[in-house]
Amino acid sequence: MEYIKLWWKHEFDNEPAIILYEVDSGNERLAVRSVDIYKDGSTKNINDLYEEAIEITPIPTVEEFNAHIWGEEFLASPISRQEFEKIWEDHFYREEQKQENGGM
Repeated sequence: MEYIKLWWKHEFDNEPAIILYEVDSGNERLAVRSVDIYKDGSTKNINDLYEEAIEITPIPTVEEFNAHIWGEEFLASPISRQEFEKIWEDHFYREEQKQENGGM
């Protein structure tokens, strides 16, 4: 498994500012789970990212996100399984976690 933190720079209040992905790198880079993190620190756990999808799309690598292949508004970094699981279980993203990662 691979874990990715993706910052999304935008001005939409109803869209996540950060998305965490648990990626099955051995299965075409499909997401196993994801967490949407909103500007207020609230989160939404997603057990099946593809539940309502018309087309299943693999999750890009950190390098692809940072090369801006998917847009200038995305910045990604690898994270640990422990960080992913903590946010998944806590259902909240604390401000100090934002500051640890450059305040994005």
